[in-house]
Amino acid sequence: MYYDLIRTKLGTLLLAGDSEGLKVLNIQDGKRKYAIPSDWKRNNAFFKEVGEQLRQYLAGELKEFDVRLSPEGSDFQKSVWDALTKIPYGTTVSYGEVAGMIGNPKAARAVGLANSLNPIQIIVPCHRVVSSSGKLAGYAGGLVVMVELLELEGIRTKSNGKGKYSI
Repeated sequence: MYYDLIRTKLGTLLLAGDSEGLKVLNIQDGKRKYAIPSDWKRNNAFFKEVGEQLRQYLAGELKEFDVRLSPEGSDFQKSVWDALTKIPYGTTVSYGEVAGMIGNPKAARAVGLANSLNPIQIIVPCHRVVSSSGKLAGYAGGLVVMVELLELEGIRTKSNGKGKYSI
């Protein structure tokens, strides 16, 4: 497995993948920092294109990624992550709506768990999923980063001044 670390305005991003595609995009400064296994090999050239797309996205110049993805997870998780890639730029949906998208409308809680375990943050846009009330319930990259991503996409957020946000 190859990896690279890139600095962005969101912090350090870990990219990891192989010939099958991108397996990990993790915001290392968030709640869930990946430990890089000793058998992974650093290769910044391997991630040149995805790094450029991320820079364009964060600059507001790219709305849709063209990256081959190969996340590792259960079939259910993969169905959720695939559904997330179909949420249009600049929109949000609820966990229940994602459950409906995968044909399992009663699975909102399970969707929430799969969403929280998304291994390819930003490109698989788990930041576009919010509670049915519009509250931002959490984000593995950190709530401040989620707010920044939503606002980058033109979604206005509100803060209650106590670290809680909603749309």
